[in-house]
Amino acid sequence: MALFAKKSQKTAEFSVLPNHLGIIMDGNGRWAKKRGLPRTAGHKAGAEVFKKISKECENLGIKEVTFYAFSTENWKRPKEEVDTLMNLFHDFLLEAKADMEASGNIIVKFVGERNGISSELLELMDDAERETSKRNGTLINVAVNYGGRQEIVSAVNRLISQGKTEITEDDISRNVYTSPDCDLIIRPSGEERLSNFLLWQAAYSEFWYSDVLWPDFSEKDLHTALSEFEKRNRRFGG
Repeated sequence: MALFAKKSQKTAEFSVLPNHLGIIMDGNGRWAKKRGLPRTAGHKAGAEVFKKISKECENLGIKEVTFYAFSTENWKRPKEEVDTLMNLFHDFLLEAKADMEASGNIIVKFVGERNGISSELLELMDDAERETSKRNGTLINVAVNYGGRQEIVSAVNRLISQGKTEITEDDISRNVYTSPDCDLIIRPSGEERLSNFLLWQAAYSEFWYSDVLWPDFSEKDLHTALSEFEKRNRRFGG
């Protein structure tokens, strides 16, 4: 399945869309277990859903989407599972690279720490960012080796290295990896927690939870979440 494909006709219309959408891709392992498959099969199925939902977000006109792909804590998982995730990531990047000249308009950015990631993967990540940087479609942030606390610490350390002796909220907002405010966070799989995702950006986020496991998550589920978002009365503490 090509990542950068031609933009299709809109399948749904919304009067209000989140400018920045966060998605925690959860439930791959449970999806596989329910089917008597290894966890790696769940991650492969989840990777295909990531591509499908990325395209639909661009099709709908959402400006920015951050997908939680691999956390700083995920390194603690069994080596076989980590290796599979890295191989899937590698295959995704190779596919994206091969597709780069197609008519898709998605911009790709990788957010998180670079330590622990192979030089080959880092090179492919840099290539994808560079080759999509001049596009003007949906910005897809792929959070890899990412943690919300680590992101805030990184922002503060960056400011200290610039000579800052007093740090404001605006300073941190300008130095986190993504847009400083996330309007809506979607978490499938039945879990109802942030899991160290977009801690700074989620201060006034709306949340949408579902029992659907990520490999079963569909465009219809995305539309349901966006329809619920439209109905929310956002007061931002006021």
